[in-house]
Amino acid sequence: MFRRYKRCPSDKILVVYGKTGGDESAKCIHGGAAFIWPIIQDYSFLDLTPISIEVNLINALSKQNIRVNVPSRFTIGISTEPSVMQNAAERLLELSLDAVQELAQEIIFGQLRLVVASMDIEEINTDRDQFLSHITHSVEAELKKVGLKLINVNITDIHDESGYIEALGKEAAAKAINDAIISVSQKDRDGAIGQAQAVQDQRTQVAAANAQAVEGENMAKIKVANSDADRRAREAEAERIANASEKVQSAKALEEAYAAEKIAEDARALRKKAEQGADIIVPAEIDKRKIEIDAEAAAERIRRIAKGEADAIFLRKEAEAKGLFEILTKQAEGLDRIVKAAGNNSKDAVLLLIADKLPDLVKMQSEAIKNIKIDKITVWENGGGKDGKTATSNFISGMYKSVPPLQEMFNMAGMELPEYLKGKTVDDKTDDQAEVVE
Repeated sequence: MFRRYKRCPSDKILVVYGKTGGDESAKCIHGGAAFIWPIIQDYSFLDLTPISIEVNLINALSKQNIRVNVPSRFTIGISTEPSVMQNAAERLLELSLDAVQELAQEIIFGQLRLVVASMDIEEINTDRDQFLSHITHSVEAELKKVGLKLINVNITDIHDESGYIEALGKEAAAKAINDAIISVSQKDRDGAIGQAQAVQDQRTQVAAANAQAVEGENMAKIKVANSDADRRAREAEAERIANASEKVQSAKALEEAYAAEKIAEDARALRKKAEQGADIIVPAEIDKRKIEIDAEAAAERIRRIAKGEADAIFLRKEAEAKGLFEILTKQAEGLDRIVKAAGNNSKDAVLLLIADKLPDLVKMQSEAIKNIKIDKITVWENGGGKDGKTATSNFISGMYKSVPPLQEMFNMAGMELPEYLKGKTVDDKTDDQAEVVE
């Protein structure tokens, strides 16, 4: 049991494979220990010793289609990151050191060619840090897929068969030499100019010192004269200030007096204005308020009169409507009673109504020709006529025929006039019935 408990050194990775109790194909342990179950588990070690690989990239095509040689040396090793260790356990566990080195060399060659193809010669030659950064980023991402880690990159030299890089170097050297020659010439020029400026400064300073001495003497004399003039000016200024102060005080006194008088006048004006306002504005305001009150009273009286008239009209119309409603109600009740009296026969009920109104109808027919004055009518005729009738008799007959008979009035109403109202006798009626029986 003790022999099955395996400890992992710090420079190795313990890989336990078999039935590990998880979804992973193997369990990787770095810097710890694990118990290896017999029969169902086994173990192996991955060496973490760094591997140095020499990669001499030849005739790699750059972005400018110039072939360059990039001799370099890469240092790699198995990574201890958990996810990357799992890749190493799955892909490198049983490989020898030479096989791992060969696999890593192929990956580095491919990624190095890609990096060279994506950069110009000037970038590769001058900006080595950027070049190494691109190489590290590209190579390390691919090495992690097989469980490896990039430790170091060393680019020994870069050159091309066409001599482009060498020409760039010569150009840079020539530029540096020319810059140095220019710098030396500029320094010689600056020395000669400095020497001439020193002589000039010497002569200028000597002359300035002499002039300063003379100027000092003159300034002393001027100061004495200025002092006398300043004294006299100050005395005159003091006298002027005294006179001006007296005048200013007098002016201020007059100004204050005028100001006081002005305040008094303003006060009197305000008082007078207030008195006039009280005499004019107050009565005007009273009249205005009175007019407003009278107008409001008149408007209120008109509104009340209008409201009373509207109420009276409403009550009158309401009384008329109630009266009309009572009349129509009574008429409806009377008609209902007439229909019931006729045995609920509407046709007989109408006949009863017409019989009730028959005197009025006859009266209306007689009234139609009542006022005709026969003596005022002149009829011209030649004495002859048809069927023994004269023109006068025909005129009178036609005039009576213009009045609609009762039979036609009943027919227009859709009713039949009773036989006893048609002018037939009882015998005529019997003959008609006999004809109907036959």
